[in-house]
Amino acid sequence: MEIHHSKHHRAYVNGFNAALEELREVEATGNVDKIVSLQSAIKFNGGGHINHEIFWRSLIPPSEQEGPQGKLKDEIVHTWGSLDTFIGKFNAAAAAVQGSGWGWLGFDPKTGTLRIATTANQDPLFPTTKLVPLLGVDVWEHAYYLQYKNVRPDYLREIWKVINWKEAAARFEAAAKGA
Repeated sequence: MEIHHSKHHRAYVNGFNAALEELREVEATGNVDKIVSLQSAIKFNGGGHINHEIFWRSLIPPSEQEGPQGKLKDEIVHTWGSLDTFIGKFNAAAAAVQGSGWGWLGFDPKTGTLRIATTANQDPLFPTTKLVPLLGVDVWEHAYYLQYKNVRPDYLREIWKVINWKEAAARFEAAAKGA
């Protein structure tokens, strides 16, 4: 995770800052073609930063990990029947991401419900789906390759030992209040 944070996440931040700086310079020229061409770099690198900020907050040392509590736990059980069923469905969705991407537990403010979602590459959850991210799991190979090689399901099975349910619960309560 140290390499993941210091190299990969930093690269997204640097790429985002560089794309924004170039955008500022190009906006002054009014070159619409160039402005539009920068949008993919802004989305990719900005999304990488947004997603990783959520990912790091979604993790906690195993010694501090507790399962979901309170309203979030109640809503998970209401929606999927049990925490184990939720984890199974989440893992299946995240394992099925073709190539690189993310698995998400999101809150749908329109319906007031929880949803499992995936996004490709570095597409951020809220800007692309309008789901509020409660927790995010990076399923790019750089997140797990050194420990799990190319066996994404093993990584997904183990990630739940370090999920920060308190952070997810706080995000859920904030999102539910705003819905």
